[in-house]
Amino acid sequence: YFLIFAVMRLTKPTLFTNIPVTCEERDLPGNLFNQLMKDDPSTVKGAETLMLGEMLTLPQNFGNIFLGETFSSYISVHNDSNQVVKDILVKADLQTSSQRLNLSASSAAVAELKPDCCIDDVIHHEVKEIGTHILVCAVSYTTQTGEKMYFRKFFKFQVLKPLDVKTKFYNAETDEVFLEAQIQNITTSPMFMEKVSLEPSMMYNVAELNTVDTAGESESTFGARTYLQPMDTRQYLYCLKPKQEFAEKAGVIKGVTVIGKLDIVWKTNLGERGRLQTSQLQRMAPGYGDVRLSLETIPDTVNLEEPFDITCKITNCSERTMDLVLEMCNTNSIHWCGVSGRQLGKLHPSSSLHLALTLLSSVQGLQSVSGLRLTDTFLKRTYEYDDIAQVCVVSSEVKQS
Repeated sequence: YFLIFAVMRLTKPTLFTNIPVTCEERDLPGNLFNQLMKDDPSTVKGAETLMLGEMLTLPQNFGNIFLGETFSSYISVHNDSNQVVKDILVKADLQTSSQRLNLSASSAAVAELKPDCCIDDVIHHEVKEIGTHILVCAVSYTTQTGEKMYFRKFFKFQVLKPLDVKTKFYNAETDEVFLEAQIQNITTSPMFMEKVSLEPSMMYNVAELNTVDTAGESESTFGARTYLQPMDTRQYLYCLKPKQEFAEKAGVIKGVTVIGKLDIVWKTNLGERGRLQTSQLQRMAPGYGDVRLSLETIPDTVNLEEPFDITCKITNCSERTMDLVLEMCNTNSIHWCGVSGRQLGKLHPSSSLHLALTLLSSVQGLQSVSGLRLTDTFLKRTYEYDDIAQVCVVSSEVKQS
């Protein structure tokens, strides 16, 4: 061949660390080893035995490539002959398990390459798949005699998984969804977590619960330095609430719903950036049957034997119209104030109505609100609702004090 092909991965340097060698002063070398470490330019003054370095060293091997990082490589074609070659075309493709990508900056051929001259190119690719990757580099050219030459080289490397992401969902009674994301660093080096955010679907608004207010300023619950050490796990919490225009739709409160996706950005070593975005997260919403009853307002603490008000919301989750009748049954501690057996009227599918009800408690302590019954006169079917909520009942003297 007239041409020589070389490929080198472009990575940032690492900090050089020197292995400390020391001994007791009463040993034969005395203070010799300690003095050598102090004179070593690669050690940190005053901390020579801590394996901390101040010098940079060039990469000695290919290194690890993680999903979400940018793979960069330097490609050079050198004319090692004493002849001029023409029509040089350099092509670089990246073969993954699912696709083949062209990474060449230019697809045009170089007219000629003189002896001892080079054609250089730098390729970049954001890695989006794990597993085996093959960098396929092909060179074609024409000699002075008109002979067409062609050769290829293959460079295989593995893309590893940097993070382990697990999600948990909690469905609240108020249609709110709480998402806990557990993120574990499964690499061998610390990570600086630059951003972990949740991009909600079009049906939800999101509130991040990973900060606390201190003296009017918002601070991260993980501290000022959000480093994640190898094999450490961190929990992020988010609260999603349906938008008003979707809150009344049965598709939001029933069946499988799309929540959104996590966007994670981190930095490693000397600022090498990585980014991962999960696929759409889905949760199985709880089933409410044909009729759902939820509380809109209820006091936390009430006075003994004094009426208090609550507001209920009734939603028709079925696909048929209902004609509902409300019945209120007293319990040993909770008594309903009002007329039982009243007509609520017709309720169409996916429609809701609000009820203002009055109760009083005859027993102190934490009491459960129970005894509501809804009857559909069309099908003669009764829906029972007990343990709807709890209220703390105290005497009027305790509450006033």
